[in-house]
Amino acid sequence: MPPSSTAVDNAARPLVSPVNSHNEWDPLEEVIVGRLDGATIPSNHPVVACNVPSRVAQAQGLAAGFRYPRMLIEPARYELDQFVTLLESLGVTVRRPEAVDHKQRFSTPDWSSRGFCNACPRDCMLVIGDEIIETPMAWPCRYFETRSYRAILKDYFRRGARWTAAPKPQLTDALFKADFAVPAADEPMRYILTEFEPVFDAADFVRAGRDLFVTRSNVTNRTGIEWLRRHLGSGYRIHEIESRCRTPMHIDTTFVPLAPGKVLVNPEYINVDRLPDILKAWDILIAPEPDPISERLLKITSMCGKWLSMNVLMIDERRVIAERHHTAMLRALEKWGFEPIPCDLLHYAPFGGSFHCATLDVRRRGTLESYFQ
Repeated sequence: MPPSSTAVDNAARPLVSPVNSHNEWDPLEEVIVGRLDGATIPSNHPVVACNVPSRVAQAQGLAAGFRYPRMLIEPARYELDQFVTLLESLGVTVRRPEAVDHKQRFSTPDWSSRGFCNACPRDCMLVIGDEIIETPMAWPCRYFETRSYRAILKDYFRRGARWTAAPKPQLTDALFKADFAVPAADEPMRYILTEFEPVFDAADFVRAGRDLFVTRSNVTNRTGIEWLRRHLGSGYRIHEIESRCRTPMHIDTTFVPLAPGKVLVNPEYINVDRLPDILKAWDILIAPEPDPISERLLKITSMCGKWLSMNVLMIDERRVIAERHHTAMLRALEKWGFEPIPCDLLHYAPFGGSFHCATLDVRRRGTLESYFQ
């Protein structure tokens, strides 16, 4: 039976990918925002414990697999809903993952675990142009995290996006150093990961057109960086940013490109003299010391540390959503010529971060450019 004229027309019509994002600052059109439903305290695994203070790690280990208490969930959910409302008022399309029971146990032939949450789409997916890449994360409790985004991913694929998944890691003991200890300030840097297989979180990368910047960390190893370098090919360059953080995890509290020629850096973690040479023509904006009130709260509740003040979301080259409580950062952004939009998200910290962590900018109005000679 011959195909209908409608089917022929649909087949002939070129697909226009809904996924198109090349940097951190082009005008934002569509974003995925995380969800807190079913959030579960992460498993007691060395790769999780090494990134939080020892006392927090002990308490977290005892509570692993239990639901986060309502006293943490409810204020964070309220702030997240207000953030979504703000994005929509700015004309941004917001997509949300499905609710998942993260307390449900799952296993591979080598280990078993419960889940964590789907609060941070920034970690498990990386957008490069019209391609969305599922990342090979190092935390066992996050092994199936992209499952809650499958309906969105399939929709994007049907509409023309490229959908890729990096090799699923085994996450056996061979990936983790059994005798790992967090290095002291006067010791050489070391990481819990071996190079047994490629692993990386997307949040260890930031994009500036044909150039990407990455921090090696306790969730991203050199093999993972090399996998992405080969996957992207000669059209892109990946530059490593050295971090002095003793428990590194994710670049977006360390090194944050805000606009062409402007990058925000963490003075505690970054030695400006050791930045890649290609940044010499850029304005290096030094993040102000975080406000004491928020710092005290973040030390207690967050695995991300006090520098969440840097975890901002660019709406375009000038407008930037930043945490209302981080007044020093708001003032600095204004001084640098940006238009900060204050918003509350401080109570989101226990679930992985702030505005940049809680989002994945799927579509920005712009084209692939090179911002460096």
